[in-house]
Amino acid sequence: MSTVISISTRRRYGVARICRIWGVARAGVYRRRGAAEAPPTPRRRPGPQGPMSDTDLVEAIRQALTDSPFHGEGYRKVWARLRHAGLRTSKERVRRLMRQNGLQAATRMGRPRGPRNHDGTIIPETIDTMWGTDMTAAFTVEHGQVAVFIAVDHCSAECVGIHAALDGTRHEALEPVRQGVTERFGSIEKDAAAGLGIRHDHGSQYMSRDFQKEIIWLGATSSPAFVRAPEGNGCAERFIRTLKENLLWVRTFRTVEELRLALIDFRRTYNENWLIERHKHRSPAQFRRDQMDKLPLAA
Repeated sequence: MSTVISISTRRRYGVARICRIWGVARAGVYRRRGAAEAPPTPRRRPGPQGPMSDTDLVEAIRQALTDSPFHGEGYRKVWARLRHAGLRTSKERVRRLMRQNGLQAATRMGRPRGPRNHDGTIIPETIDTMWGTDMTAAFTVEHGQVAVFIAVDHCSAECVGIHAALDGTRHEALEPVRQGVTERFGSIEKDAAAGLGIRHDHGSQYMSRDFQKEIIWLGATSSPAFVRAPEGNGCAERFIRTLKENLLWVRTFRTVEELRLALIDFRRTYNENWLIERHKHRSPAQFRRDQMDKLPLAA
């Protein structure tokens, strides 16, 4: 029979007698005694847990990063890719495990800026109503520095045109726009792109008479961004950053023609696989298809 020792009298008493005097249940006493004598339970790691163990989820994260055609994706895109693969977990858990296992994408230190002209949220509700165009530089072995021009739909974030040229002239700057107009509006002819706005910076290529004249001839409207305010053409700026990080900075090109072919392939990969958070982690091409499905059928 279980007994306890009185601290004051040092005498031994039975548990049943003590419980009867104090009016408590013996089962509660035994339960508390068992808990005190049991070995400590290992502390659960902080953060949300799911049906998949942390070890298995880390392997799934590594596989998602390996399978992605892009470099340096953050925890939000990794979480979205896991969901597309049928794995349900929380963003915060993915973030925690990526941080603990050294899988986080490199972060950038932003430069301090003064007041902005606007908040940069120039996002139209309809595709093919506003395109952003811009240029950057790339390097080839045989031709040295060359110009890369792009055009991006502000609504879907889809790249509608991309081009590389030896010289960054106003005529070369029009090529991505021509590509987009041909694909989206059917042909290059007068007023073919009526209702389309072309957002661009104040570079000499875009402000030139020839560039502006052809934009007007196509039926589009020129929409210069604010001076020294790249956020006014944020979709184009963001695409160029992705292009640099995943192609221009990680590959070597011998000729400008080799670069052109690589740009065409990257455009296809980006449009079909880059996930856009504001589109509920759909790709630009998928968002366009969903938008097209909502349009009324022609009579």
